[in-house]
Amino acid sequence: MTKTLDHRPKSLPEAFRHVRTTKTPLGTVALVSWGGRLRELHFDVRDLATEEVIADCAPCKRIPVQIDWDSDDAILVQAETELREYFLGQRTRFSVPCFLQGTDFQQRVWKLLCRIPYGETRSYGELARMMGSPNASRAVGAALGRNPIGLIVPCHRVIGSTGKLVGFAGGITVKQQLLDHEHRFHAPSGRVK
Repeated sequence: MTKTLDHRPKSLPEAFRHVRTTKTPLGTVALVSWGGRLRELHFDVRDLATEEVIADCAPCKRIPVQIDWDSDDAILVQAETELREYFLGQRTRFSVPCFLQGTDFQQRVWKLLCRIPYGETRSYGELARMMGSPNASRAVGAALGRNPIGLIVPCHRVIGSTGKLVGFAGGITVKQQLLDHEHRFHAPSGRVK
């Protein structure tokens, strides 16, 4: 996954988006792409139905969004295929080209997420220490909350320091299901079955 993460500087948003919904063991998720990259994964498809505009970088300027629903966009087809393989236990890393737009700090956190091995977890504090900012646990949590491609950029692998599950865009139940899924296909030796 890390070789396809793209963190280019903030630019004008594109007004045309491809959307594909797909059924997973977690329910229906929506995948969104534009500009040849996967940009979003929504656990609640209703999030997209109400979205009518994208805020531009300039204050108060808005661009109408055109949505291609049930798109056959190649990026979305690839993402859907990789998700299917993930849920069958055949894939531990995603290779679909992604674009995550955020601050330098957020991007560093998201890159670290992609280095957490399949079937393992890290705490917010561990991630902060790995970044060289041991007191930045809350900032790490805030960056995880801004991850637009949860599951593929695996923020579900981050837990509280006590081992408690906290914060996830899809909800704690979905986070637990993802961790249980990965543990089911992760051999104790650290190798995937």
